[in-house]
Amino acid sequence: MRVLVLLLALAAGLAQAQSPLEALTLLRRMQQATEKLSYTGTFVYQQGERNETSRITHLADAAGGVDRLEVLDGLPREIVRTRDSIRCYLPESHVVKVERRTDARVFPSLLPEDLRVLAQHYVISLDGRSRVAGLDCDGVLLAPRDELRYGQRFCADAKTGMLLKARVQDAQGRMIEQFTFLQISIGKVGRDKVKPSHAARGWRVEETSALPADLAAAGWDISSDLPGFRKVAEVRRRLRESGSVGQVVYSDGLAAVSVFVEPLAGRTEPVRPGLSNLGAINIMTREVAEHLVTVVGETPATSVQRIANRVTFKIPQ
Repeated sequence: MRVLVLLLALAAGLAQAQSPLEALTLLRRMQQATEKLSYTGTFVYQQGERNETSRITHLADAAGGVDRLEVLDGLPREIVRTRDSIRCYLPESHVVKVERRTDARVFPSLLPEDLRVLAQHYVISLDGRSRVAGLDCDGVLLAPRDELRYGQRFCADAKTGMLLKARVQDAQGRMIEQFTFLQISIGKVGRDKVKPSHAARGWRVEETSALPADLAAAGWDISSDLPGFRKVAEVRRRLRESGSVGQVVYSDGLAAVSVFVEPLAGRTEPVRPGLSNLGAINIMTREVAEHLVTVVGETPATSVQRIANRVTFKIPQ
């Protein structure tokens, strides 16, 4: 009897040891599938009482791939993304917004290339099998090791590894936001399917320029102060004809936090300092040295407050 108990305990220990490894392997399949597979499908985004449906077509190629996203609810919008740029077509106003693409990830390409860093700040485990969009779906749960980030649930097609569902949840497991494919077709996609549907001749083109910046040299002391969040971008964006805003972006591989520094001079909108939120996005605003500091994060409120309260300014010598 004692031998049987020991064998059962050993088997349980081996299962627990294998689970994180198997879960990490499944995450790697998801990451590779979203980059290497071509597909077209319809997904819904849920946040509180808000629902938004979009159709996405992805062409995988050696240049990094092309996405065409059509928002099917509300005002018509079409977004074409390449590895280097994002073009947003607004047909009702005849405007095309153009900006350089940064490291920002969007559904279903949510996972970083280096998945090992996630294990440092999330407990990764298998999350059972379910069905999404008529397909068998294998789940992975990422439970945060601290209160500075949200939990994440991913579910991938059992055959291809394609990410079909992504959920952000709070410490109690309640949904904050969720992306779910309603229908998806995985396979060959023609290049004509990712071309914009609008010729956009005569439309106004609005380019969002972002140039490398050094806010520390300008006197700003900004740091993430969050374990695992590293700086991935530091730029200065044109805000108005005569103004600009500095931006520093930090990420732990899944969640991202941006710090914006904008001069108060020239602002026409009233300043509303304090904390606000939009789904999984928390926003903390405060005034520092006649500037508006705004921290926007895909993190709990504690995290954006912690970063915002540490931002200081000292006149450079």
